[in-house]
Amino acid sequence: MQQSGTTVPVHEPIRVLFLCSRNSARSIMAEALLNHLARSAEGSGQRMVRFLAHSAGRSPAEDHQPHPMALRALQDAGVATEGLHSKNWDCFGLSNAPRMDLVITLCDQAVREPCPAWPGQPATAHWSFPDPTLPAPGQNEPEPQAFRQILFALQKRLELFMALPLNRLDKLMLETEAKRLAA
Repeated sequence: MQQSGTTVPVHEPIRVLFLCSRNSARSIMAEALLNHLARSAEGSGQRMVRFLAHSAGRSPAEDHQPHPMALRALQDAGVATEGLHSKNWDCFGLSNAPRMDLVITLCDQAVREPCPAWPGQPATAHWSFPDPTLPAPGQNEPEPQAFRQILFALQKRLELFMALPLNRLDKLMLETEAKRLAA
């Protein structure tokens, strides 16, 4: 993506960074799902803008492993999980980091945290999703169904995002449309 006022060349992928505090469930699921949907769309022969998703968090999981129920929900949906790991968002704020076109926070806590200065000043949006790693009231453990529900909600939002005419959107319009999808 170019600076504001210019459009994204169709041959360049739109790079999206998903953020959550721990980068163990929602952001990992969004990363894997957008990459999966982008590969599926490109493989269908449709002329579509390509996407490249990443994820990170302010305080990633100590063992750098995604939540097992997040991985299970992805696998059950046929989404590849190889190579997924919890990362600190500071690595995307470095000068040699890949330039992002859009940064989307997925949890209400991460949106309030001071983030690094992202190279290239990407568009930003906040899509609020509940934390599936928290047990439901009266429960001691998270429920697998909560992860499946978040995955389904993410898929619906990402499909709407992918249907936007992103090859004709400049940075400001990309941010506006991404924010509109949060409603």
